Amino acid sequence: MEELDALKAKVKKLNQQATALKMDLHDLSEDLPTGWEHIMELAQKTYDAHLALTEARKLLAEAGG
Repeated sequence: MEELDALKAKVKKLNQQATALKMDLHDLSEDLPTGWEHIMELAQKTYDAHLALTEARKLLAEAGG
């Protein structure tokens, strides 16, 4: 049960991080062309965060959560 709760907490944290990065990417796109040099870095961070979230959600579903 503790492991399941820890996994739920991890998913919640990853979701918050992914959402924040998504919004940062959105904000960057609205300010273009200002800040264009940060597109690739921020896009990669956003991709990585959503990948980690997807993997954690899969683990949580497999664990019955």
